[in-house]
Amino acid sequence: MNSEAKHARLHQLQGRLGYTFADVSLLELALTHRSASKKNNERLEFLGDSLVNHVVAGHLFVAFEEAAEGQLSRLRAKLVRGTYLAQLASQFELGPCLSLGSGERKSGGRHRESILADALEAIAGAVLLDSDFETACQVISVWFVDSFQSLSLSDERDAKTRLQELLQGRGHPLPDYQMTSVEGADHEQIFTVLCRVEPLSEGVQGIGKSRRTAEQSAAEKVLEALA
Repeated sequence: MNSEAKHARLHQLQGRLGYTFADVSLLELALTHRSASKKNNERLEFLGDSLVNHVVAGHLFVAFEEAAEGQLSRLRAKLVRGTYLAQLASQFELGPCLSLGSGERKSGGRHRESILADALEAIAGAVLLDSDFETACQVISVWFVDSFQSLSLSDERDAKTRLQELLQGRGHPLPDYQMTSVEGADHEQIFTVLCRVEPLSEGVQGIGKSRRTAEQSAAEKVLEALA
């Protein structure tokens, strides 16, 4: 792609993102996968991941005043999981703008959920570095506005239910929960549970102040691993 075409593509992308970069090199870096260069988007992804979580958590805290911590956590997980972020990235048409190594290009990297989600988080980090905290939060909030409007606690299901439905939908056996330890005095015990599912080679551990919360924690982590 020649420089003029690349410039036009990045200009159009900024329009879709709702933000114009003062330093376009930050956007270019955010779109660069590690397969393409040693100087890639991984550090920006780290920064953007925290920012996206902050914006989503802040909105949920204000919008759902009666929600418990666990409910807020599950709603946030729904919006920041890789699958959903990849959908947003696809809406912004990030795929054609990515810089990938030849191997990733040939294997369909432009459509891979993990690469798209990581790039979107990297762009969030790039917006923060290019502007300021308030501006970056406003930009990211607009990305999620449709999702924020459609969220409802009545639609929220616990992690164990969602994991069971996911596994059944994929034709896998139900998860197996095993309590591995209980520590602490009677009134402040800490439960540790191991959740095993067929798609994962190793069990996933959850910790909580009751067996139920430990199981929910493990199920949530499995859902993230399977996303």
